[in-house]
Amino acid sequence: MTKWLVVSDNHGDRDILVSLKAALQPDTIFHCGDSEMAADDPWFKDAYAVQGNMDFGSTLPMVETPFVDGRRVLLTHGHHDDVNWDLTKLKLRADQEEAAFVFYGHTHQLAVDQVGGHIFVNPGSISQPRGEYERLGGTCALITLTDTAWTIQYYDRQAQPVSDLMFTFNHA
Repeated sequence: MTKWLVVSDNHGDRDILVSLKAALQPDTIFHCGDSEMAADDPWFKDAYAVQGNMDFGSTLPMVETPFVDGRRVLLTHGHHDDVNWDLTKLKLRADQEEAAFVFYGHTHQLAVDQVGGHIFVNPGSISQPRGEYERLGGTCALITLTDTAWTIQYYDRQAQPVSDLMFTFNHA
Protein backbone atom coordinates (compact mmCIF):
# COMPACT_ATOMS: atom_id res chain seq x y z
CA MET A 1 0.00 0.00 0.00
CA THR A 2 1.23 3.44 -0.98
CA LYS A 3 -0.19 6.87 -0.07
CA TRP A 4 0.03 9.92 -2.32
CA LEU A 5 -0.92 13.41 -1.14
CA VAL A 6 -2.23 15.74 -3.84
CA VAL A 7 -2.53 19.40 -2.89
CA SER A 8 -2.98 22.66 -4.77
CA ASP A 9 -3.55 26.38 -4.52
CA ASN A 10 -2.30 27.09 -1.00
CA HIS A 11 -1.46 30.65 -2.13
CA GLY A 12 1.39 31.30 0.28
CA ASP A 13 -0.02 29.34 3.22
CA ARG A 14 3.09 27.24 3.87
CA ASP A 15 1.96 26.19 7.35
CA ILE A 16 -0.97 24.18 5.98
CA LEU A 17 1.39 22.18 3.77
CA VAL A 18 3.65 21.39 6.72
CA SER A 19 0.64 20.41 8.82
CA LEU A 20 -0.88 18.12 6.18
CA LYS A 21 2.44 16.38 5.51
CA ALA A 22 2.91 15.69 9.22
CA ALA A 23 -0.66 14.53 9.80
CA LEU A 24 -1.19 12.38 6.70
CA GLN A 25 2.38 11.06 6.33
CA PRO A 26 2.23 10.35 2.60
CA ASP A 27 4.83 8.34 0.73
CA THR A 28 4.77 10.81 -2.16
CA ILE A 29 3.55 14.41 -2.49
CA PHE A 30 2.25 16.18 -5.59
CA HIS A 31 1.64 19.94 -5.62
CA CYS A 32 -0.49 21.23 -8.51
CA GLY A 33 0.70 24.84 -8.41
CA ASP A 34 -0.16 28.26 -7.06
CA SER A 35 1.92 27.66 -3.96
CA GLU A 36 3.29 31.21 -4.17
CA MET A 37 6.41 29.84 -2.50
CA ALA A 38 10.01 29.85 -3.67
CA ALA A 39 10.92 26.84 -5.79
CA ASP A 40 13.85 26.13 -3.45
CA ASP A 41 11.64 26.05 -0.34
CA PRO A 42 12.63 22.98 1.70
CA TRP A 43 8.99 21.80 1.69
CA PHE A 44 9.37 20.94 -2.01
CA LYS A 45 12.48 18.81 -1.39
CA ASP A 46 10.63 15.50 -1.51
CA ALA A 47 7.65 16.59 -3.62
CA TYR A 48 6.74 16.77 -7.26
CA ALA A 49 5.56 20.32 -7.91
CA VAL A 50 4.61 22.57 -10.80
CA GLN A 51 4.03 26.27 -11.10
CA GLY A 52 0.62 27.84 -11.42
CA ASN A 53 -0.59 31.10 -12.88
CA MET A 54 0.14 32.96 -9.61
CA ASP A 55 3.68 31.60 -9.18
CA PHE A 56 5.35 34.62 -10.77
CA GLY A 57 9.03 34.13 -11.55
CA SER A 58 8.98 30.52 -10.37
CA THR A 59 11.56 28.07 -11.63
CA LEU A 60 9.24 25.13 -11.02
CA PRO A 61 8.29 23.34 -14.25
CA MET A 62 4.91 23.93 -15.90
CA VAL A 63 4.31 20.19 -16.26
CA GLU A 64 5.82 17.09 -14.66
CA THR A 65 5.31 13.50 -15.86
CA PRO A 66 7.03 11.35 -13.25
CA PHE A 67 6.83 7.59 -13.15
CA VAL A 68 5.91 6.84 -9.52
CA ASP A 69 5.21 3.43 -7.97
CA GLY A 70 4.90 1.89 -11.42
CA ARG A 71 2.44 4.48 -12.77
CA ARG A 72 2.87 7.52 -14.99
CA VAL A 73 1.48 10.73 -13.48
CA LEU A 74 0.70 13.91 -15.39
CA LEU A 75 1.02 16.86 -12.99
CA THR A 76 -0.01 20.35 -14.08
CA HIS A 77 -1.79 23.41 -12.76
CA GLY A 78 -4.24 23.33 -15.63
CA HIS A 79 -4.54 27.00 -16.55
CA HIS A 80 -2.94 26.34 -19.96
CA ASP A 81 -5.29 23.39 -20.49
CA ASP A 82 -8.61 25.24 -20.14
CA VAL A 83 -9.68 23.20 -17.10
CA ASN A 84 -12.29 25.82 -16.26
CA TRP A 85 -14.28 24.53 -19.25
CA ASP A 86 -13.54 20.82 -19.64
CA LEU A 87 -10.82 18.17 -19.51
CA THR A 88 -10.39 17.66 -23.27
CA LYS A 89 -6.89 19.15 -23.53
CA LEU A 90 -5.73 17.31 -20.42
CA LYS A 91 -7.15 14.03 -21.71
CA LEU A 92 -5.27 14.42 -24.98
CA ARG A 93 -2.06 15.13 -23.08
CA ALA A 94 -2.71 12.17 -20.76
CA ASP A 95 -3.21 9.93 -23.81
CA GLN A 96 0.09 11.14 -25.26
CA GLU A 97 1.96 10.61 -21.97
CA GLU A 98 0.17 7.31 -21.25
CA ALA A 99 -0.60 8.66 -17.78
CA ALA A 100 -2.63 6.58 -15.33
CA PHE A 101 -3.27 9.66 -13.18
CA VAL A 102 -3.75 13.33 -14.02
CA PHE A 103 -3.43 15.83 -11.16
CA TYR A 104 -4.42 19.46 -11.71
CA GLY A 105 -5.62 22.50 -9.81
CA HIS A 106 -6.47 26.07 -10.83
CA THR A 107 -10.27 25.90 -10.46
CA HIS A 108 -10.15 25.80 -6.64
CA GLN A 109 -12.92 23.16 -6.87
CA LEU A 110 -12.31 19.53 -6.07
CA ALA A 111 -13.06 16.97 -8.76
CA VAL A 112 -12.43 13.32 -9.46
CA ASP A 113 -13.33 11.41 -12.60
CA GLN A 114 -12.23 8.56 -14.80
CA VAL A 115 -11.96 9.63 -18.41
CA GLY A 116 -10.56 7.44 -21.17
CA GLY A 117 -8.75 5.15 -18.77
CA HIS A 118 -7.14 8.00 -16.81
CA ILE A 119 -8.00 9.03 -13.25
CA PHE A 120 -8.33 12.83 -13.06
CA VAL A 121 -7.97 14.41 -9.62
CA ASN A 122 -8.29 18.05 -8.68
CA PRO A 123 -7.66 18.29 -4.92
CA GLY A 124 -9.40 21.66 -4.74
CA SER A 125 -7.72 24.60 -3.09
CA ILE A 126 -6.40 23.95 0.40
CA SER A 127 -6.61 27.66 1.24
CA GLN A 128 -9.17 29.37 -1.03
CA PRO A 129 -11.85 26.84 -1.99
CA ARG A 130 -14.72 27.62 -4.33
CA GLY A 131 -17.88 25.89 -5.38
CA GLU A 132 -19.98 23.25 -3.71
CA TYR A 133 -17.39 22.32 -1.06
CA GLU A 134 -16.23 25.85 -0.21
CA ARG A 135 -17.81 25.39 3.25
CA LEU A 136 -15.05 22.89 4.11
CA GLY A 137 -12.49 25.71 4.17
CA GLY A 138 -10.07 23.88 1.89
CA THR A 139 -9.39 20.36 0.66
CA CYS A 140 -6.63 18.03 -0.45
CA ALA A 141 -6.72 14.46 -1.73
CA LEU A 142 -4.99 11.39 -0.35
CA ILE A 143 -4.75 8.53 -2.81
CA THR A 144 -4.18 5.05 -1.46
CA LEU A 145 -2.86 2.58 -4.01
CA THR A 146 -3.14 -1.16 -3.47
CA ASP A 147 -2.77 -4.14 -5.77
CA THR A 148 -6.49 -4.11 -6.56
CA ALA A 149 -7.82 -0.57 -6.09
CA TRP A 150 -7.06 3.13 -6.00
CA THR A 151 -8.96 5.06 -3.35
CA ILE A 152 -9.19 8.83 -3.42
CA GLN A 153 -10.17 10.31 -0.05
CA TYR A 154 -10.58 14.07 0.35
CA TYR A 155 -9.44 15.73 3.56
CA ASP A 156 -10.16 19.14 5.06
CA ARG A 157 -7.63 21.63 6.46
CA GLN A 158 -7.60 19.82 9.80
CA ALA A 159 -6.49 16.62 8.01
CA GLN A 160 -9.86 15.05 8.72
CA PRO A 161 -11.44 12.83 6.05
CA VAL A 162 -14.63 14.16 4.47
CA SER A 163 -16.97 11.18 4.78
CA ASP A 164 -18.95 11.67 1.58
CA LEU A 165 -15.85 12.38 -0.52
CA MET A 166 -14.22 8.98 -0.98
CA PHE A 167 -13.97 7.32 -4.38
CA THR A 168 -12.62 3.89 -5.26
CA PHE A 169 -11.47 2.69 -8.67
CA ASN A 170 -10.77 -1.02 -9.07
CA HIS A 171 -8.03 -2.11 -11.44
CA ALA A 172 -6.46 -5.32 -12.61
